[in-house]
Amino acid sequence: MVRANGAVSLRELARVVQTSEVTVRRDVRALEAEGLLDRRHGGAVLPGGFTRESGFPQKSHLATAEKTAIADLAASLVEEGEAVVVGAGTTTQELARRLARIPGLTVVTNSLLVAQALAHANRVEVVMTGGTLRGSNYALVGSGAEQSLQGLRVSRAFLSGSGLTAERGLSTSNMLSASVDRALVQAAAEVVVLADHTKLGTDTMFQTVPTDVITRLVTDDPPAHDDRAGTELQALADQGVQITVAGAAGSGSGGEAAPPGRQPRRDTPLPGQRRTHGGGPGPQALRSAAASAGALAEQPGERARVADLRRR
Repeated sequence: MVRANGAVSLRELARVVQTSEVTVRRDVRALEAEGLLDRRHGGAVLPGGFTRESGFPQKSHLATAEKTAIADLAASLVEEGEAVVVGAGTTTQELARRLARIPGLTVVTNSLLVAQALAHANRVEVVMTGGTLRGSNYALVGSGAEQSLQGLRVSRAFLSGSGLTAERGLSTSNMLSASVDRALVQAAAEVVVLADHTKLGTDTMFQTVPTDVITRLVTDDPPAHDDRAGTELQALADQGVQITVAGAAGSGSGGEAAPPGRQPRRDTPLPGQRRTHGGGPGPQALRSAAASAGALAEQPGERARVADLRRR
């Protein structure tokens, strides 16, 4: 299936072979040890992850519940009348669908999919970059795209990518995409990275956003067995990145975009989640923060609260 499609999700594998995702995950790990495939993005891809990139059809079916929760939470950061830039990607496409509900926005993007999601939004102005169309992810790249961003200034940039590590920051597998993402970052006062837990600890070929430039990471709650993601979250927090965790996968507890005319609630630290000089909260603390957020979301009229880890 990986050879035929380029990538496949653990959920789809489990459905096809009629077994649990736990069993599939163990088998995929064994196949990776033999060099037959690489584990990526909640599934598996062909070997050579530093240079290969899955196409949009494959990416759109991976970690869908997590992307939805992340997009809901990221949209709540945006206020009416803001100007933002939104990069290309399946997670940012989900974000764009939610930004369509917020009036008075100006959204600059190099993504045809983001623009399409906003095309019929009421009182949302869409500004597209120039450039050459890259068909695999429906994004405009090249010098035309980069030059059209010169002199631009917006409040924040929302970007995704192929991998995120505390050591190198956000990265992608394509050089042209990386160059445009860097130009998008230069146009923004703040940089918000949208990355589900499967991208944490994954390093790809071209760096787009160094860790010290990332203002905030919006991600989902890593599973209890995913030590790599939990460790990477802690390392990112130690370097000063604000970590905003959506509810458990599929729960939707991250909240939705703020309705028109209403101010979205900002992140508030949960008790016991701030770092001390002796160290910071580990993966279990991060999971507890997301669980608390999900519990609050179940109360009538309440938004989900999320943990905001700031380096002192």
